[in-house]
Amino acid sequence: MKYSFIIVGIYMRFWLIIILLIPITMVQARPKIALVLSGGGAKGGAHIGVLKVLEDNNIPVDLVVGTSIGSYVGGLYAMGFNPSEIAETMLNTPFEKGYSDFIPREQLQYEDKKLRDRYNITLRLGYSDETLKMPSGLLLGQSALQVLKTSIGEIGELESFDQLPIPYRAVATDIASAKAAILSAGSLSKAIKASSTVPGALEPIEIDGHLLVDGGIVNNMPIDVAKSLNADIIIAVDIGSALLEQQEINSTVDVLDQLSNILTINTTNKQKELIGEQDIIIRPEIEDIQTTDFSRLGEALELGEQAALLHLEKLQQFSVSESEYQRYLADKLAAQEHWIKKIAKPVIAIKYINQSKVEQAYIAEHFSIKINDVVDKYQLENAIQSVYALDRFDFVNAEFVDTKEGRTIVLTTKAKSWGPDYLLLGFSWQGDFAGDSMFSVDFSYLLTDFTANGGSLKNEFSLGWENYAATELYQPFDDTYNSFARFKFQYQEKKYLENRYTPKNIQPEMTDKSVSAKIGIGYHFTDNGTSEVGLLAQRGKLIFEDSTITDLDYYSYGTYLSLGYDNLNSINFPTQGNQLSFNITARKDYFNKNEELDNNLEVTLDWRGALSIGNHAIVGIASASTLFNDNDLSIRLTELGGFLNLSGLQNDALIGVHKIFTAAVYQYDLGKDVAGGIGLPLYLGGSIESGNVWETVSSVSTADLITSGSLYLGTDTSFGPAVVGIGYATTFGYSVEGQATVFFSIGKNW
Repeated sequence: MKYSFIIVGIYMRFWLIIILLIPITMVQARPKIALVLSGGGAKGGAHIGVLKVLEDNNIPVDLVVGTSIGSYVGGLYAMGFNPSEIAETMLNTPFEKGYSDFIPREQLQYEDKKLRDRYNITLRLGYSDETLKMPSGLLLGQSALQVLKTSIGEIGELESFDQLPIPYRAVATDIASAKAAILSAGSLSKAIKASSTVPGALEPIEIDGHLLVDGGIVNNMPIDVAKSLNADIIIAVDIGSALLEQQEINSTVDVLDQLSNILTINTTNKQKELIGEQDIIIRPEIEDIQTTDFSRLGEALELGEQAALLHLEKLQQFSVSESEYQRYLADKLAAQEHWIKKIAKPVIAIKYINQSKVEQAYIAEHFSIKINDVVDKYQLENAIQSVYALDRFDFVNAEFVDTKEGRTIVLTTKAKSWGPDYLLLGFSWQGDFAGDSMFSVDFSYLLTDFTANGGSLKNEFSLGWENYAATELYQPFDDTYNSFARFKFQYQEKKYLENRYTPKNIQPEMTDKSVSAKIGIGYHFTDNGTSEVGLLAQRGKLIFEDSTITDLDYYSYGTYLSLGYDNLNSINFPTQGNQLSFNITARKDYFNKNEELDNNLEVTLDWRGALSIGNHAIVGIASASTLFNDNDLSIRLTELGGFLNLSGLQNDALIGVHKIFTAAVYQYDLGKDVAGGIGLPLYLGGSIESGNVWETVSSVSTADLITSGSLYLGTDTSFGPAVVGIGYATTFGYSVEGQATVFFSIGKNW
């Protein structure tokens, strides 16, 4: 009997508990709300407007899924940033930088600057394995990734994107299988970059062995992904482009644009079929905004907010109380602070994944982050850019791996896909609408990794006003590539015009045809500076236009010392930096095999420097050369004449042995004032110049200096500088009292 009472008591207590729990179980749990953000480029500002309406109405988001720009906005929101912070980030992010992988000139190594200046046509071409090669995208995507990494910040690689304050997924396209790739772990910035990589324009991003591009191709509004993650309610924002009307299709570009729209619209329509009664699709009126017009982000934000307010009544069904929403925000903030604390930890190790033949020591020397550094996103951006500026890689990226002890940086460098042999092209055309124009086409076949320890073989050809062919072997001695040896063999045809502006026409018009060789050793004392010493030999013939003058054979040998420094940001229209070259050459020259001249000691000095404030820049130019040999006849000649080189005279109008030249140039950047802020480099400039050349030391006199000046309009293009202007020179004491020219120049500098 006693046990019966006990059993009855337990039974009654059990039912009492069940009865007490009934009110709790009858309260319906809050539905899991997923935000699905579609792709649409600059139209993505509309996503922020929708987020603002959700937060203003206490509507929590439990899952974010995005494609392309939707993955970017969604990724920031998943990290815990509020709409105002996302708007500030996007409005201050220079998205236009992602449209160019152009390495600023001042960041290039000294030897690479010289290559850039000579081979000014910006095409990426390679030839190896009997195949002409190009990158798989017009852009490599390096700059685009850096823009994303800097705007997002570095939270380190994640085992799962569920670790973010809001669980998150990005959708990309596997370009090999044409299937959707759902990115759920790893590097957040890399996932977003893959989701938004426009195929053909940017190189695919490789993740886990798969080549990924923009997810809009296969799923521009990934509702199915949200539903597969057990979302109860879908709030989807559709910013995809509408189809063009028939009358709007007038070119090949329009047809390609329409094909892209068809792909994304078809995928979006298929996803809309999954929408249930409780789900909401928001379609802002953003048709007039172009996908690349990031200057209209603010306008797109307002349109997104307006569109969300049209659905406010239905959205408010998912609002929670103020106290519950504050708890939701507090949980997000706590999760955000968790990874912010990881960012504040020092770097304990640097791991290199070097997918190239470049020496790791060379990479490490230029990766400016060191052990025990606490790294912010700007330091990381600069360190990655320093390695990328070595101009040896297709792709450079750094990711953090966080542990209890600290942070490990994993730096990945990937060799150029179109190498290791490269085709370089350049051209130049200069004239003055009155005299002879000078035209040249330049070509180089550059073989990098020519030797096992970083040697290169450069074969060069130039055809036009003057002809040139050369082969150069460049061999570093150490794994940081600072010390080197150089062997060069060249053939050159150099023309000297008649010196028309001297009272004595000592220097006749002639062509110097020669072959020469030099061997030297050098040391790069900085990335911008070099020194070199070596031996040289030359054999040639002076061929005179005047048939009454006998052609002269000559040969010479000697030694040289050269010093150089160059951190100019532009060789054409510099606004900061300096370029300095100092050369000493000691030779012994012979004419007609047996006529020995005195030993020649030739010294040259060239400098160009610039500084700027706002749109204004001041450029200084100076050059001088002399030959310590006072013979009346010399083959060591220098020239003056042309744009910013006594602009009032024709190109290379003055020929002599000794030269002095100085110039002061003022430039105003009109491009910064162009409506829309496109930053087109367009320079209005003027110069004051003075200089001359002399045949002998005894004839050098400051009284003979020619004063010149110019006014010009110029710009930098993808094939080098283009400039047009007028120049005037006074030739006091000479047969001509003044000389004016209207000049033009397209392509590289001479």
